[in-house]
Amino acid sequence: MIERGVLARRESEAAHGADRKVRMASKTTLNAKNLEALGTEKLAALLIEISMGSAANKRRLRLELAGTESGAEVARAVMKRLTSIERARTKINWRRIKAMRNDLDTQRQAIVDAIAPADAHEALAVMWRFLGLARSIFARSNDTNGTLMAVFREALGDLDRLAQAAPADGRDLAERVLAALQDNAYGQYDGMIAILAPALGTPGLAHLKALLSEWAGQEDATRHRRRDVIIRLAREQIADAEGDVDAYIAQQSAAAKAMPEVAADIAGRLLKAGRAAEALTALDGAVAKRHFPIPFEWEQARVEALEALGRRQEAQDFRWQRFEAGLNIDHLREHLKKLPDFDDMEAEEKALVHAVTFPDASAALAFLIAWPALARASKLVVGRHREIDGDNFSLLTPAAEVLADKFPLAATLLLRTMIDFCLDRARASRYGHAGRHLAECAVLAARIENYGALPSHEAYVADLMLRHARKRGFWAAAG
Repeated sequence: MIERGVLARRESEAAHGADRKVRMASKTTLNAKNLEALGTEKLAALLIEISMGSAANKRRLRLELAGTESGAEVARAVMKRLTSIERARTKINWRRIKAMRNDLDTQRQAIVDAIAPADAHEALAVMWRFLGLARSIFARSNDTNGTLMAVFREALGDLDRLAQAAPADGRDLAERVLAALQDNAYGQYDGMIAILAPALGTPGLAHLKALLSEWAGQEDATRHRRRDVIIRLAREQIADAEGDVDAYIAQQSAAAKAMPEVAADIAGRLLKAGRAAEALTALDGAVAKRHFPIPFEWEQARVEALEALGRRQEAQDFRWQRFEAGLNIDHLREHLKKLPDFDDMEAEEKALVHAVTFPDASAALAFLIAWPALARASKLVVGRHREIDGDNFSLLTPAAEVLADKFPLAATLLLRTMIDFCLDRARASRYGHAGRHLAECAVLAARIENYGALPSHEAYVADLMLRHARKRGFWAAAG
């Protein structure tokens, strides 16, 4: 009885100890409730301390303070900052990209969250000013990853919401849109008409069309080509906004209509308008580019047109034809889906046999891995590994990983294919990867019972030593 009482007391103490730890941990967790317990004076002191040495944090605090007075104060603070950014001449290199993105996003959010609730018209004006920064920003930066452009794309979406919240004469908005398009040197206003179409409304779109016609008639010999492209793209967007398929088609030249990509765009719009026969005619008028495959969008549009016209067998035949030509997995799935029960199994078997013998071994491997048909993929690799492109590491690396569990020999051959390509061509930047591939081959070797006519792991390594003994970076990575 005494022992039981002691045990119970110890368990109780342990439970209370765990409880105390949980309570202590919950009080030190960084969340709004725990921080409120510090009190306003201590929080204010902490914010001042944290902002020391951080211009971005100071700007954020000043914006918050301005917001306590009025939306107009926030607008003044934002406009002041935007002017400062525009006047700066410092190059925005890769080290400064993130800071600039955060600064721009802080100003954008202030417009939406602090200015707009108080005065939507003022917020709209400031957002136009914000978008106008693009020329200055991109002139002194190299935004190869689109980090800064993403902020301006967000701002375009905000502009639409603000324009609808602050309704005005669509004609005025149309004039702002035209001025923006004329200053679209970096693509910051791409797609603007499609985005602002609801705010422009019918009067605004009509006025914008008139403004574009007026601009098109002006003499502008030095920049007419760029101007013509801007006008054509704008008219296309207006046509789409108005649901006017014929107006969209009218913007395409005869040469453009002969391009499969453009024909597919036209056909897609005609199909949405219930004009399937015209869609098929547009597709048939396209000419495949020499040395380039027919784009999938053209093929898919043709299938949809045939289906819409009730020519289902033709659609099925076309799907199979295009699958045979390029092993397109989407065409095959749709083809099988349309077949009666049991017929689909026979067709699938036929498709897999075709894939294994497809002329392009790398394309065949990609298809069989994606389907998936791993036993067939293994057979393909063992029989045709010398035909597979060892430079295609984005395919071969994941394929080797997928095959490694049940088909270690096939996985090994893919790894060897990448190793041989790398070493034979002295791709020093990949020696580390190739070395790791060889180490993986050593692990897989323990599970390969029969190499057949292929060299064993030891024989393969010995051959590499003879041919590439001096490639130290490779051997160091191989361990």
